[in-house]
This record gives sequence, structure tokens and C-alpha cells, in this order.
Amino acid sequence: MAKSILITGCSTGIGYTCAHALQKAGYQVIASCRNSDDVKHLQSEGLTCIQLDLNSSDSIESAVKKALELTGGTLDALFNNGAYGQAGALEDLPTQALREQFETNFFGWHHLVKQVLPIMRMQGYGRIVQNSSVLGFAAMSYRGAYNASKFAIEGWTDTLRLELANTDIKISLIEPGPIETQFRKNAHKTLMKWIDFDQSVHHEEYEKRLEALGNQTSTNAFVLPPESCVAPLLHALEAKKPRIRYRITTPTKIFAILKRLLSSRTLDWVLRRAS
Repeated sequence: MAKSILITGCSTGIGYTCAHALQKAGYQVIASCRNSDDVKHLQSEGLTCIQLDLNSSDSIESAVKKALELTGGTLDALFNNGAYGQAGALEDLPTQALREQFETNFFGWHHLVKQVLPIMRMQGYGRIVQNSSVLGFAAMSYRGAYNASKFAIEGWTDTLRLELANTDIKISLIEPGPIETQFRKNAHKTLMKWIDFDQSVHHEEYEKRLEALGNQTSTNAFVLPPESCVAPLLHALEAKKPRIRYRITTPTKIFAILKRLLSSRTLDWVLRRAS
């Protein structure tokens, strides 16, 4: 019998790629997207796709109910992937911008896992995979809202892992780093929404970042395609002892080492240059 998995944030990028790859690997994939047009697009490509808006508790609960109807009442795995990056200096961002960042990137994930865990406890097994980031443990300038949401996901996931230690429900973190997706396009949109460039002391820095965010492709020498996340995800889903963290890109692996070896001040200098 095919293993079932619910994946969030499947309209583009990592979620889209992994949904297709897992279906080809024999999984019963229930992909999900926030926008109904994206749902229809994925359905036209042969995927089972449902609507799930991480900003809405009602939408989350309805999506889980629909997923269980599709699977016959069980769910083998959840891949929490849906998120976006709010760019901007912290002193320029209104509190509401951070609330919206956390609603999608953190509170929505929490509510979704709360719906899924009773099912996994009842069936006696399950896998939960959280798509975090290098920015979940190494902060960078002008990404404070996103940094904070991913740092929160890392701590939340570590805590849940401890609380699930006496069960057969395994939880892992994927930490991609630079992946070629539409992440920059969405970051550009939210930057324009919340930041008053003319009034900001960071005006010159924003000009540079707007140019970079406007590029069709990343200029990062270490950027990888979203397909690079498929093998780690499969290992997290299928290994007898899945890893706690899967670090995918070179920058993620390097910064994980540097954080252990360098003093905080020295690491700050490296991170400022990397930003």
C-alpha cells in the first residue's frame, strides 16, 4: 500500500518539485496550495492537490479532513514547506509585518501539526519533516523577520522531537540554504509592501537588494535546484533512523561548522560579509 504524505506550499519551488518526485516514487501525495488557481494547475498535471492556507485555522482543519478522506483515515507523513521571506531592516518593519510572517511560517505550521499528531499517535507511527533554512541558525542582515520565524521553527521542532521520543513518530529538519525558487520574487513583493524606502536610514542598502531580488535567477555561486531537496526528504521519510537535520547546500554546511568553531563576534563579521 502506498505511503501517504501531505505537503504544504506546492505551487512552486521545493514543494512543487518534491510533490512530483514523491508521486513518481510511489507515494500517495496530497499536495496543497494557498491559491485555488495553483490547486487547479497542479491537478491538471496529475497531482492530487487541495487548498490549504496556512494563515487560516479553518483552512488548515478543512485540508486535513480532506486529506484523511483521500487516504482512508491515516496519514504516514507531513512535509511542512509553505513559507515566505519578509525582507527589510527590523527597525523599518511594522509589528504587523512580523505577525504576518509568523502566521504563515510558524503558527500555521504549529496548528497543522496539532491536527496531524493525534492521527499519527492513533496509528502508532508517522514522519514529520520541517523545511527550515540556513537562516534558522545563522542570522543575516535585512532578513530579521524570516530569521526569527525559522529560528522559532528550529526550537519548536527540537522540543517536539524530545516530546515524541517514546513514540514511533519521527521529526526532522531540512536546512536548504540557497535554492533556485521564486523566493526572491515573493521577498521583493513583501519588501515593497512594508518598507518606506525614502524615510529609511537603510535606503542605499535597499537599492542594492531590490536589484538583486529583481533578477530572474540567483547570482549565488552555490545555488542548487529544488531537486537537491528530494533525496534528503526521501531519507527523512524512509530511513529507520532519520537524521535530525539535513544540511543541503554548501553555505549551510559551512555555516554550521563556523557556528561551532568561531566566536560570536567573528561569526558576525563573516555573516555581515555574506549578507
